[in-house]
Amino acid sequence: MADIEELEKLDKLKTKVLKYIMFKKRTEREIRRKFATVEDQDLLDDVIENLKEIGYIDDKDYVDRAVAEFMNLNNLSLKELKYKLQSKGVDAGTLEDYLYKHEDELQEYETNSAKNIILKKQNSMDEQALIQHLLKKGYKMDSIKQAIAIIEE
Repeated sequence: MADIEELEKLDKLKTKVLKYIMFKKRTEREIRRKFATVEDQDLLDDVIENLKEIGYIDDKDYVDRAVAEFMNLNNLSLKELKYKLQSKGVDAGTLEDYLYKHEDELQEYETNSAKNIILKKQNSMDEQALIQHLLKKGYKMDSIKQAIAIIEE
């Protein structure tokens, strides 16, 4: 009888976790935070491992999707992008691996983001103020210079 109760608990928790991750893709750490109050943490570990095995929880896939979404919706420096992913619980190794593999694409994105911000704010700020604004947001000086050069062409 205890086995049936355990299976029911497992199934109930798995359903809750699935509802949480189906609404929006989540990292393993976000799931652990959300379900930190679950009495049986071993049961939660089993659910997470099972969902990882079948592909519902995949931090590498999460990074791919999140970066694509950020790139389509926002103008961010690579530093801001990295911070957002770290705050979602993406481990440093997974993040560094992604940044290394997509270095050229991300550098181009940062330059274009800087260019968009400059174009948006150039009427209200002088060049030095714009540069300082972008540096404070985490943009690299190389990206800022490239963006200015593109605008001046």
